[in-house]
Amino acid sequence: SFRFGTSNRNSFRKAFSFCSIIYSIISISLSVTMVKFAALLLTVATSLQCAESFNVGAGNSRLGAPSVRNIPGASLVQRLPTPSARSSPLSIATSENPTNGELASPVIQSLDNEMKKMQKQRARFEAKLNEYSTKIVALEQKKAEYLEGASLGEAEASFSETTLRSAVKAMTWRVIAGSVTFITALKFSGSMAVALKVVGSDFFSKAATMFIGERAMNKSSAGRKGGADSAGRSLAKALIWRLFAICNTLTVCFFVSKDFSMASKVAGSDAIFKTALMVGFERVWAKIEWGKEYQVDFAI
Repeated sequence: SFRFGTSNRNSFRKAFSFCSIIYSIISISLSVTMVKFAALLLTVATSLQCAESFNVGAGNSRLGAPSVRNIPGASLVQRLPTPSARSSPLSIATSENPTNGELASPVIQSLDNEMKKMQKQRARFEAKLNEYSTKIVALEQKKAEYLEGASLGEAEASFSETTLRSAVKAMTWRVIAGSVTFITALKFSGSMAVALKVVGSDFFSKAATMFIGERAMNKSSAGRKGGADSAGRSLAKALIWRLFAICNTLTVCFFVSKDFSMASKVAGSDAIFKTALMVGFERVWAKIEWGKEYQVDFAI
């Protein structure tokens, strides 16, 4: 006869135990599914029966048909307590009644605070809107006066330069002036390294200083005629700037080269050449309309 060994018996027992567990799980799952399905069928049948009973009662109410109280399950419905406003989950949000001395809920307080913020913002925006509306009306009135025969006043001293225009002018001039300084420093020092050090040392300092000077000069309307700077204003700006630039260039060249003679030659040549160059630079920018903000006055 065939006999199982010890290892074969252990394997068979493990396999049998595993199959038993799987079978038990499947049986339990099927049982639960059947119970759920039976409960679903019962619920559907009950619902259909109640709906049919209500429909029959509504159709025969004029003939003395049984009222809702006679319908099966109606007594259970009638015995259920009617939900009140206090038992509703929304009662917290609707329970505020300041006249009865009740405290507002945190939800209501949060909404009230948010509404107050929105109202303040609306008031602020309405004030801005009224301000702009007033300005638009004033401009439209001036336009109408001009179209009816008024004449625009002279544009003398009636414009200003924007900050971006001043910054672009300062950087553009620094590139031009830096190139000239590099050439003169290379010529008098004979060293590329010295020329590069001189230009690199005063590039950003002079650009920032010229920008500050441009903003300061922008506050003065002297020498502005016909919507542009006059030749006298351009010459005055070039001379004022050159006084500072000479001192700056002389100092930088001396500290870089340790040679005062070479530094004075560079600064002197810059003083002559760059003054004329800057006057031309200012005259070119006087004809450029970009970056000008006009405040034209009307004269009737």
